[in-house]
Amino acid sequence: MPRLPYVNVHRGARVAHHDAQADLAQLLRTGPFHLALRAALALRGLPLQRVRHHLAHRGISVGVTSLCYWQQGARRPQRPESLRAVRALEELLQLPSGSLIRLLQTPPYGNGDGARTGADRPPARSYRALVAASGAVEGLIAELGAPADGGLHTVGHHERVRIGADRRLLRRDSLQVVRAHRDGVDRYLAIHHGDPGCDPARVAVPAGDNCRTGRVRTHPETGVVVAELLFDTRLRSGDTYVFGYGFEDGTGGVSTEYVRGFSFAGGQYVLQVGFHEDALPVRCLRFAQASAGSPRGARGDLTLTGRHRTVHLVEQGVRPGILGIAWDWD
Repeated sequence: MPRLPYVNVHRGARVAHHDAQADLAQLLRTGPFHLALRAALALRGLPLQRVRHHLAHRGISVGVTSLCYWQQGARRPQRPESLRAVRALEELLQLPSGSLIRLLQTPPYGNGDGARTGADRPPARSYRALVAASGAVEGLIAELGAPADGGLHTVGHHERVRIGADRRLLRRDSLQVVRAHRDGVDRYLAIHHGDPGCDPARVAVPAGDNCRTGRVRTHPETGVVVAELLFDTRLRSGDTYVFGYGFEDGTGGVSTEYVRGFSFAGGQYVLQVGFHEDALPVRCLRFAQASAGSPRGARGDLTLTGRHRTVHLVEQGVRPGILGIAWDWD
């Protein structure tokens, strides 16, 4: 019998195990708690009865029903004895110390160890704190009939911005990974705020992988575009989804920066800005802001690559606030 099928199965198991480890590492960074606990239990292959037995040996009494509720998100450990059990679970499941406890430090959306009243999600910051034209953004979102919380938070986002020979923002493309924190989510609202002089009516919104462009609303006075991206499926709480989209602009004035606001903490963000060979900036730097009106901090010079004429930033664990890249032409 050929050995190849056996080798492929063995390799597939290794790949699956590696993927499970990567998923767990991501969940320990971004949460929510119940999904991180569920992933850790699945990776270690420990049934809840054995977990209860190990905890009992440590003098901690937690029932199988409670453990089941914790990993389903139906209840949230908050009492002292429950938190003691969570710390013991970190050791039992070979997790970094404090990794599960940290995920419980976000505001609970329920009644502690009692029944949950809403799905776990990271704490959010309002558009008003992140966007100068927040009134226009909130108005367009309301016009689309979307709730303030779209039911998604980003766990990975790679964004590419292209600046043309006339120093205008020509296009930006996004490849985004999101996780649902409630059932039934089937769309995402993408927001574009053009440079001064932008004509939002002329901005196109091409859809990429795993989505299609739905309704688009614009605000001419501020240059804001809000576009609905429709998924190919409805997500359940905890599901991840990968999709791509872009904004084709080129209608605004000279561009001197690109900024991205984050309502939720967690996840990785990569921003890459590319320039035309006939219009290269003399200096580029990254910056961060706590809110739209706050001073810019965490500044750092970025080196423009010679061949591809790009600069980039990578933020491994995003915090609510603003990240961006600015550049000088002269």
